[in-house]
Amino acid sequence: MRTTEPVKRMVFAIKAGVADLRAETFAFRAQKTMYGGKHIAEGDTIFVFASENEGGPGLIASGVVTSAAAIPRERGLARQTPRVSITVRRTAGARRPLGRRELKRLSDWNDGRPETELNFKFYCQATNKIVGISDEAAAFLRKFF
Repeated sequence: MRTTEPVKRMVFAIKAGVADLRAETFAFRAQKTMYGGKHIAEGDTIFVFASENEGGPGLIASGVVTSAAAIPRERGLARQTPRVSITVRRTAGARRPLGRRELKRLSDWNDGRPETELNFKFYCQATNKIVGISDEAAAFLRKFF
């Protein structure tokens, strides 16, 4: 008899420009991925940060990925960051602020704190991106909803 273990889903976060902070659905096209972000798939949980680089406040929503499609790599370019287009359905709005200002002081990259993980993944290199996050970082973010 063969047993099948359930597939453990990853949790993700995205920092991107968001035009409507209260939208019920977000569409993000050709987003850079880092730290496992290229594995995002339909049904995954995601936390949405409206990029401060584009006037956003940081964490605004949690949601569920309703579609995900990898963008094909361009021919002739040796080094390319994988990109993905996703659509997200909002499941909750953030009740407390969390962004660069709150995370900036957490810069001991080896302290093991979930806040430091988020600071490193989003703000060490300030580009917009989709990232995979640890279960601890996901639990930390859930406290903001």
